[in-house]
Amino acid sequence: MDRRTIIKQISIMTGVAFVGGEVFLNSGCKPEGGNQSGELFSPAQITLLDEIGETILPTTDTPGAKSVQIGNFMQKMVRDCYNSVEQSIFVNGLKEIASTFEKKYGKSFLNAKPDERRFLNDINAQANNNKKTKMKNETQHYFIMMKQLTILGYFSSETGCTQALNYIAVPTKYNGSYPYKKGDKAWALN
Repeated sequence: MDRRTIIKQISIMTGVAFVGGEVFLNSGCKPEGGNQSGELFSPAQITLLDEIGETILPTTDTPGAKSVQIGNFMQKMVRDCYNSVEQSIFVNGLKEIASTFEKKYGKSFLNAKPDERRFLNDINAQANNNKKTKMKNETQHYFIMMKQLTILGYFSSETGCTQALNYIAVPTKYNGSYPYKKGDKAWALN
């Protein structure tokens, strides 16, 4: 075989691999739901998730869930970690919160006063009742998912670990009987 033939064959093989790889990437790895950007939620829905998260973990003497962009965190977790059934339940639940609130109060949840946001207490009660009666293989209520993601996202963020929890950047030794005073913050894990 001469050098020219070998180069031609290598070019064809690498070209096919390159084109074949691109065809695979463009056709087989599109996100579900046809959304080209891979995002499940619109920017308005992410803002709504931020506000729901802020209602669950509000700003007090420490920053609230909104300060850690909890809506973006929820979107990533739902998109990357939930199966299609759970994604559907979560997305439809978010739409249900928005539409039910708007029907009840005649305005968006984003424009709600703090006392109107207690509307989520009713949904929480409904979710807890659902949790008691659900079968083993049934998926969770969408509001339980939202609460879990809010808590996970907040307390695994830098803000949650360093401002809402006690945190020592460079720990020394383990002290299993460290004195605790009522009202002290819990400890962040390193």
